[in-house]
Amino acid sequence: MDQTECYDVTIIGGGPAGLFASFYSGLRNLKTKIIEYQPHLGGKIHVYPEKMIWDVGGLKPLSGAQLIEQLTEQGLTFNPTVVLNEKIAKISKREDGVFVLMNSNEEVHYSKTVIVATGSGILNPQKLEIEGAERFEISNLHYTIPSYKQFQDKVVLVSGGRDAAIDIALELEEIAKKVYLIYRKDQLVGHEAQVDKLLNSSVTCLFDTVISTLRSVDNHTISQVELQNNIDNTFKTIDVDEVVINHGFERDASIIQNSDISIELIDDFYIACDNKSASSVEGLYAAGDILYNDSKVHLILGTFQDATNAVNSAKKYLEPDAEATAMVSSHNDVFKERNQALVHSMLKKAEC
Repeated sequence: MDQTECYDVTIIGGGPAGLFASFYSGLRNLKTKIIEYQPHLGGKIHVYPEKMIWDVGGLKPLSGAQLIEQLTEQGLTFNPTVVLNEKIAKISKREDGVFVLMNSNEEVHYSKTVIVATGSGILNPQKLEIEGAERFEISNLHYTIPSYKQFQDKVVLVSGGRDAAIDIALELEEIAKKVYLIYRKDQLVGHEAQVDKLLNSSVTCLFDTVISTLRSVDNHTISQVELQNNIDNTFKTIDVDEVVINHGFERDASIIQNSDISIELIDDFYIACDNKSASSVEGLYAAGDILYNDSKVHLILGTFQDATNAVNSAKKYLEPDAEATAMVSSHNDVFKERNQALVHSMLKKAEC
């Protein structure tokens, strides 16, 4: 790959927002590059590959792994350049308006516009702040769940009280022997239907409660968890087989903090954007969880609108006379080729 080549659009982040931005950028005939820190595309969905996702319009419920596969296929429709295993550490802008993106090895990429789609930053889960907890990470202390099978007929404690923790507890209820959910606050924070479902399930919910001590018989596996109530300072001990911590992810704002351009931030992290996903820096846009404005929708489907707005804004920035939006048409040559291939495949199966 020619590092000196200048792209129309460079997307930092290969999750749902970045992948849809790539698709839409190709649709608008923009020369596109995706740069992703992880060794694979898909973003944070890789944290819950077996979780069923219900909130993408027009799609039947599908697993995280299935959604990654479909998003990736769509995102690569127009053959963007894809760079994996690379962290962008710094963004600067030359006098001629070209953005210079420097990675952690001080290698650079050049782009006329940039879409930041880094979500909540590099995926580092917030870990349990108990001395010695790290020794259980190789046995039964979990921050991610690649597969639910390991929890079959087990007693599981889930710590967390937002959407992801609620979903995990409900998924585990179907296969685990017993599920406890604890939360440091007095009520859950999530979609109302899911909260009601959890509160009416067999999951035991303990509020105003945190983990105070992890106990082990063999010093390698957690056998008991001591819980502390924040209100009355009482303690309770339960026997467990598995412990799942879902306290969110550490926010990595280093890409902005290290950059030479002045980007307006909210809470020193989120990129403040207008309703067209444009930041305070001309030619730089955001999409997904990293974007903030008053209309922001924190669902996967919301990232698609962010991405579309960002690409349309980039197109108008590069070509002021261009149409404000693009229509997705089945008459697009790329789509026609894929439709023909799909029809041919279906006919072959019918013959068999």
